[in-house]
Amino acid sequence: MTQPYDLVIGDRAYSSWSLRGWLLFDAFGIPCTLHRARLYTDELPTLLQQFHPARTAPTIRTPDGVVIPESLAIAEELASRHPDAGLWPAEPKARAIARVLAAEMHAGFTALRSHCPMNLRVSYTDCAPPQAVLDDLARLETIWAWAWDQTGSAQWLCGDYSAADVFFAPVATRIATYNLPLSPRAMAYVKAHLAHRSFRQWRAMGLVDGADQEFYRRDYPTRVWPGPAPLPARAVEGVAAENTACPYSGKAVTHVLELQGRRFGFCNAFCRDKTAADPEAWPQFMALL
Repeated sequence: MTQPYDLVIGDRAYSSWSLRGWLLFDAFGIPCTLHRARLYTDELPTLLQQFHPARTAPTIRTPDGVVIPESLAIAEELASRHPDAGLWPAEPKARAIARVLAAEMHAGFTALRSHCPMNLRVSYTDCAPPQAVLDDLARLETIWAWAWDQTGSAQWLCGDYSAADVFFAPVATRIATYNLPLSPRAMAYVKAHLAHRSFRQWRAMGLVDGADQEFYRRDYPTRVWPGPAPLPARAVEGVAAENTACPYSGKAVTHVLELQGRRFGFCNAFCRDKTAADPEAWPQFMALL
């Protein structure tokens, strides 16, 4: 049997680079074995000792043992190894534009990154963006409009969802978290990211997979997260449930959530809690519901 890819990520709620790496696998149906380490501890550098010469997340190891520690390099290598997965547009012009966009996002927008670090656990009413952040937003508007004009795409940047959109997914989260000003068309693009199945799953896991990181805390007034409103599920005690096997693993039920007056079981607390965070993000659970 062919060995799967290994993928190293940091905290889902905060690691924007890790979000990119994971989307390059999940959104395009490429399986991997996940290795997670908490930021601002010795967990990540310790884990990465197994992935020389990598220093950051995301990092992957290919089935033949090649370590690739940069998200743009990961995108290109996965596209080469999985040409039918659709990471880049098939049409040459759209593919070229997609690569331009991904490269600029990979290397730029430092003011936006610095003033508005990714935090999927909160949304603020205002973050008082300085002019440098507003300039970055204006540049986003310019290159997104250019891509839509050149490719005729109605929703994503270059036709179907591609690696170019993956690279802007963390930007969409920053706009959602910090309530940054955009044109209606650009904001519709952000909303598409927030509603994307893979992103919703990542955020649901990010809400429950560790304590808050104090580095990302801000004192701005908060608002409700602007993405799709989750169904009101909650964790409950006991193991009595409609199903006897976890919808993800098939293992015996040990933890239960309640939704719409019904009880559903899972094989561990994380399976339950990620589902309770956003039930509609998980097709296996929705099949039960």
